Amino acid sequence: MQGLHPALGRPSLIMMPQSRKTQLIIGLLGVALLSFAAAYVFKADHEADIRAVITAQIEAFKRNDGEAAFAIAAPEIQAKFGNARTFMNMVASSYPQVYRPHHVDFLDIAVTGGHVLQKVILVDHDGNDAMAIYALTMVDGDWRISGYIVSKLPGESI
Repeated sequence: MQGLHPALGRPSLIMMPQSRKTQLIIGLLGVALLSFAAAYVFKADHEADIRAVITAQIEAFKRNDGEAAFAIAAPEIQAKFGNARTFMNMVASSYPQVYRPHHVDFLDIAVTGGHVLQKVILVDHDGNDAMAIYALTMVDGDWRISGYIVSKLPGESI
C-alpha cells in the first residue's frame, strides 16, 4: 500500500503524498492557532480577576484581616492550616514580602496543569525586590490562591 511506512505499517509524513502532507501541516497549524487563541482569550478574560484576588489578599494582610486573607486561600491551603490565625502567622513569618509589601508589580501570567501562575514583583519598605509566583485555581467559579513561591532577585537580600 502506497504511503505506508515500510517498518511501521502506518502512514509516514515522509512517504505521504504532497497533498496529504499539506493537509496535515495545515491541520497542525490550525490546532496551534486555536491553542494560542484560547490562551489569549483566557488571559484577556481572567487577568483582571486574578490580579484583583492577589491584591485583595495582600490588602487583607496589610489590614491584619486574617479571615479575609484566609477566605481567598484555596481549600487545600485552608485544610492545611485550619484557621485564619495559623495561616496569618505562617505568612507573616515565612513570606514577609507577601505579608507587607510596599509596592506590587504584576508581570506575566501562565497556565499550566490546571493552575494559573501569576508572576509578581514585591518591593518591601526598604526597597528590596522579590519575585513571587502565585498559583491560583478556580473553585466554584472564583479564583483562589493555592500557593506562592518567593525568591530574591539578583543583587537583593530577602
